[in-house]
Amino acid sequence: MRGANRRRGHLVIISCALAAGLVAATSPAAEAAPRYSPGAPGAGDPYFPDMGNGGYDVGHYDIRLAFSPATGAIDATTTILATATQDLSRFDLDFQGPLTISKLSVNGRNAAFTRSGAQELVITPPSGLRKGSPFVVSVSYAGVPQKIDDPALGLSGWVATKDGAVALNQPIGAATYFPVNDTTDDKATYTQTITVPAGLTVLANGEPGPTTTHDGQTTFRWSMNRPMSSELSMLTIGDYNVTRGVAAGGLPNITAIGQSIDTKPGQGKVFNQTTAQVVQWESSMYGQYPFDSTGGILADVNVGYALETQSRPVYDQSTSAVDGDLLAHELGHQWFGDSLTPVHWSDIWLNEGFATYSEWLYQEKFNNIPVQQTFEKAYADEKDWTGAVADPGRDHIFDDLVYNRGAMALQALRLKIGDRDFFRVLAQWPTAHRYGNVSTQQFIQFVERLTNRNLDSFFQTWLYQPGQPTL
Repeated sequence: MRGANRRRGHLVIISCALAAGLVAATSPAAEAAPRYSPGAPGAGDPYFPDMGNGGYDVGHYDIRLAFSPATGAIDATTTILATATQDLSRFDLDFQGPLTISKLSVNGRNAAFTRSGAQELVITPPSGLRKGSPFVVSVSYAGVPQKIDDPALGLSGWVATKDGAVALNQPIGAATYFPVNDTTDDKATYTQTITVPAGLTVLANGEPGPTTTHDGQTTFRWSMNRPMSSELSMLTIGDYNVTRGVAAGGLPNITAIGQSIDTKPGQGKVFNQTTAQVVQWESSMYGQYPFDSTGGILADVNVGYALETQSRPVYDQSTSAVDGDLLAHELGHQWFGDSLTPVHWSDIWLNEGFATYSEWLYQEKFNNIPVQQTFEKAYADEKDWTGAVADPGRDHIFDDLVYNRGAMALQALRLKIGDRDFFRVLAQWPTAHRYGNVSTQQFIQFVERLTNRNLDSFFQTWLYQPGQPTL
């Protein structure tokens, strides 16, 4: 609850900061001279040691971007409201690729900067930043963003498409098109103001603002007013058919299908209504839907996966077919992975195990396939029992190790503690940590407190110990 209150405070500050163009640093305490030092160039994730940075906490990103489909280039300014968590002499942002910076300021004053390594943007403000003081960083830049194609983790970041572009940022892609503290545990709110040639459509996280057209250019505005990890931010530009509806008691439900695959009449309505149905059903198990709108995007983006981008998942498809299982997975992530986000990538089973289990529950509810039957089949069919579910290794965070074996661990837990306590876990775990960051150890402690049982041996077997557990 303290984290949510802090973020709401940031929203008040950013509105004033962006209007005035700067935020003055807090006056130094008379009794203690500051001892300024650089912020860390990484956030401490063992799988991605260069991702994220230390010394500050981001409250809000304001991304203003113009896109030219003719050249694939962007011209952008990103303004960041942050708070120093130490006395800072300098700090880093993550910023990748060939984009050229034309101007960079801190609190409205030009700041020195250098770029080093794969993603470090090192910023030295004109004067030190006191611990606890809010500050505003503004970076103007331009160029053609380049996607990341990691041999183990696939495509992420800014991906050019036939009709525009899509930005899908898990796990390391956000910095391909905006400067960012690219770590899972520095959540922030976002506004994205995107200008494109008239006729194209822009969709992003959160709720739409007014759309305006002038001189052949259309500007779209989107706001995500709940804390969001950078890897869950999203932006799509292209030719889309958009459907608007409601879900879960009036929740705005905005879905879209790429025109190139929207060839079957009525699919826009089917997609929108199925999304609403899944959100309503999952809300009955997991508690109140955590964001202010929902929806989804079906598009042929050629990345080979669907992604649980916050409030509006993106499904890479070559047709407009609507797969309820897949929707259950990505929408289940809105609770497990988006509202609750792992502190470190080693804990990604807390995302994927729960989302896969959401699929199993969907199959039982809507296709009459009992969860236990799905579990037994997965247990029998699993060929690789090496590795630890709760520590899969950097190159295996998207393997069956965390998806299927994570879901199996949850079903084994259900059998261990019984349905009553298990469904209490599903409802109370996301509520207790809403909008926060969580770890496997926190989950274990939560379950043990809720059930008043010592389950260390069980979790050691299913989450940390390689080898096939005995049923």
